[in-house]
Amino acid sequence: MAAFPFEISATEGAARTGVLKTPRGDIRTPAFMPVGTAATVKALTVDQVAQTGADIILGNTYHLMLRPTAERIARLGGLHRFMRWDRPILTDSGGFQVMSLSKIAKVTEEAVAFQSHIDGSRHIMTPERSIQIQADLLGSDIVMQLDECVAWPAEEKRATEAMQLSARWGARSKAAFGEREGQALFGIQQGSTFEHLRRESADRLIETGYDGYALGGLAVGEGHAAMCEVLDYAPAMLPADRPRYLMGVGKPIDLVEAVARGIDMFDCVLPTRSGRHGQAWTWEGSVNLKNARFAEDDSPLDEDSDCPASSYYSKAYLHHLVKSEEILGQVLLSWHNIAHFQALTSAMRAAIAEGRFEQFRRDFKARQRTG
Repeated sequence: MAAFPFEISATEGAARTGVLKTPRGDIRTPAFMPVGTAATVKALTVDQVAQTGADIILGNTYHLMLRPTAERIARLGGLHRFMRWDRPILTDSGGFQVMSLSKIAKVTEEAVAFQSHIDGSRHIMTPERSIQIQADLLGSDIVMQLDECVAWPAEEKRATEAMQLSARWGARSKAAFGEREGQALFGIQQGSTFEHLRRESADRLIETGYDGYALGGLAVGEGHAAMCEVLDYAPAMLPADRPRYLMGVGKPIDLVEAVARGIDMFDCVLPTRSGRHGQAWTWEGSVNLKNARFAEDDSPLDEDSDCPASSYYSKAYLHHLVKSEEILGQVLLSWHNIAHFQALTSAMRAAIAEGRFEQFRRDFKARQRTG
């Protein structure tokens, strides 16, 4: 039995909507998790994040273990209390950041040894240590197994090695996690873009048994089309009665196409990263507020939105803030973008529940443009 009940209320094709029930609150699916890298969703207060409709946020184990350290957060009452967020938190395992950000990383069967990108200090991350940090010190609600992720393109031999190591590390993560009240453990499917490796990974994950299942090794350079090709088969390999989480994705069109293929949960730094660089996401696609054509545009980004950043301020004002490099511009655009991603998942939930998701999907794709 899964740690958290997952109730699917409606389906249309492979798309589905439901609720993942946790002690700290329900997570409505499809769900987008804003990324709180260093115990903060960049540029926003937790109240602003909550006002956008987010049910859950993501914390980064790698960054938090280095600064301020997981032990310090534990002494201060855990991650929820530290950042004043009382809703669910999912933490990643730290593996992806170790591979991508550390100055030097060496992977062995036992662990990954790495140097901090901050000060060069040396650290060892084992599956057991990752579980300890996430579950015991940070106190996250959803804990991820430690895995090894390889960038695209990956040779089949390298993808096989990483997938099999991830499966072994997953079993160790499960043993370290044990039986816990109020916390769940997710396994991670690997295998790059090789279907038979994805199948082997799924089979091994199911044999170990997890509360939910993530698809890793995507959004690492393969592009939208190749990602969708993997999603045509990979989600269906995982148990239908558990949530499926696509890690590190993505643009709004990625979310819509992934939901159409059976994905329930997402996370990505894109909304806040875009906001810090003058880019807004709208129902018509992305908008670059640096563009001179917005200098006297008195219309808001989304007049129908409940988010003040979306409906109260004009594009002309946002253009001025961005061009002037005012911090408020970064705050407002980040706030708007998070609100837009939440509005998108809300709209998909409603469309699936009402049996009109395919029409929603077609209409959404037809409206997309950039500028």
